[in-house]
Amino acid sequence: MENKTLMTDFYELTMAQTYFDKNEQNKKAYFDVFFRKNPFEGGYTIMGGLDNIVEYINNFKISEDDINYLRSLNKFSEEFLAYLKNLKFTGDIFAVPDGTVIFPNEPVITVRANIIEAQLIETALLTCFNHGALVTTAAKRITEAANGIPVMEFGARRARGIDSAIEASKYAYVGGCCGTSNTLAAKKYNLPLMGTMAHSMICDADSEYEAFLDYAKSNPDNCVFLVDTFDTLRSGIPNAIRVADEYLKPNGYKFKGIRIDSGDLAYLSKEARKLLDEVGYYDTTICLSNGLNETTIKSLKEQGAYIDSLGVGDNIAASKERVGGVYKLVAIEKDGNLVPKIKVSNDAIKTINPGYKKVYRFYDKKTGYALGDVLVLANELIPKDQYTLIDPNNEWKQTTITDYSVKELQVPIFIDGIQVYDVPEAVISKQYCEQDFQTIYPEIKRSSNPHGYYVDLSKKLLKLKKDLINQAVTQGGKQLVKCEKKN
Repeated sequence: MENKTLMTDFYELTMAQTYFDKNEQNKKAYFDVFFRKNPFEGGYTIMGGLDNIVEYINNFKISEDDINYLRSLNKFSEEFLAYLKNLKFTGDIFAVPDGTVIFPNEPVITVRANIIEAQLIETALLTCFNHGALVTTAAKRITEAANGIPVMEFGARRARGIDSAIEASKYAYVGGCCGTSNTLAAKKYNLPLMGTMAHSMICDADSEYEAFLDYAKSNPDNCVFLVDTFDTLRSGIPNAIRVADEYLKPNGYKFKGIRIDSGDLAYLSKEARKLLDEVGYYDTTICLSNGLNETTIKSLKEQGAYIDSLGVGDNIAASKERVGGVYKLVAIEKDGNLVPKIKVSNDAIKTINPGYKKVYRFYDKKTGYALGDVLVLANELIPKDQYTLIDPNNEWKQTTITDYSVKELQVPIFIDGIQVYDVPEAVISKQYCEQDFQTIYPEIKRSSNPHGYYVDLSKKLLKLKKDLINQAVTQGGKQLVKCEKKN
């Protein structure tokens, strides 16, 4: 397996040397991975990327070849390079499992490790999370819009590279797609493999009819004809029916379906259904594709389009949206004590929640729906009978809940560098994702103008945050005065 440990930003290494030169390589640091806004202007995000993080950490090692490359840069001391040569991950990682519904500003991954180890893994963790969560969320939104219509993931050729395509197929499946056209992804992750045919085969043949006939002879049990190469209604469907009548049916095979990949999909699908039904092919299915997203899918359904399945590529595997996950220092250990840290910004949304924390989700015992999440300091206990959720941005907004069950969202992944979490197969993550998604109120899952979900802070954490902000502002003010006097 390729060593990807150096898939890290250069400044992680230059900072690491600084920590080493200060003899702080054993300082314990706590980092949170979180994001600030749901993609697609939606009400939720779906966790993804944890499985790749586990693989990366298990293969974390700086090789002799890596050391030689770093030495060639003339930026690092021999003492530091010798330290890196023996470096391995020895810390703890806690994370929310793939397929979980997650929300802004709550830690989805927490790293507790020596500060150099924690810094060097930042880039890879964010890469895995940002891609995994984006694709899984995109797939969930599209499959929700389809509302029971099977969605095949066709995005391999639109993805940003081979590895990206393979991972996108997996996360699309976890997010609700019924299968993929990506053969390697299907092999690697045991995914359902599916697909039809391309326009090129039809253009290559002497006629559309001959292309369909040749395909039927080679693939009699999987005849889904692409009927829009020349003229869907006057050529494509009539030729598909002819092949079904003359070859498939007489030889005991089923005319499985057609795919329409261009034109007015609503109109063409309705007319296609009429043509197929008129000659008795009532169970021949209609698949629609061509740049579909959740908006076009909903529109097609509203227009009465006949859809038995959908093929979606670009808007799952190569979405233009982003999750924007970040990795922030929230605490260090000093002289045996835990010291919370905070980043304060002029932009309020970038002021982080400090300290070593846990995330809990409350569920209504009667309905099973999630009532909200709360961030608490790691040593806080959640009462079993009553809890008051406090909006950290508007403290007067308080909601007291009772008759609830509660679950901690993060689970241990690595302890002292040893993997303690069994990564589930994609099909298990898919089932878990669907179950977890059912606990979210429909108003939050709306594709447009969703209701906001509660992600609140405990009273202790809120007080700590305010105290640290006041300290930071005071210290910053003093520094500013000093600079002004000096100048």
